[in-house]
Amino acid sequence: MQKLDTPSRCSRLDVRMRNPLKPIRLSEHAKEQLIYRGATEREVLDAIQNSKWTPVELNRMECRKNFEFNKTWNNKFYKVKQIRPIFLKEQREIVVITVYVYYF
Repeated sequence: MQKLDTPSRCSRLDVRMRNPLKPIRLSEHAKEQLIYRGATEREVLDAIQNSKWTPVELNRMECRKNFEFNKTWNNKFYKVKQIRPIFLKEQREIVVITVYVYYF
């Protein structure tokens, strides 16, 4: 398992659709929330790269992407897992502030 303070290779992927060659970096808080909420960095990057962005408060952006889940989470079966990253578009990178995960 990777250390939380070491950026993974996935964190450095480019956002091809909206900001060519702009890397994505997950904050320490966002990395911690992945563990507690059952998401992966790959899902977060996929959501940012392939979903519509919507502005939210404090000049932040969000997007949502549904993933087929068909598993149990917290002793309950869910078909779908929705990833909702909250992020900032900075000059040289996109910084993920936190990640919300919904199961249904």
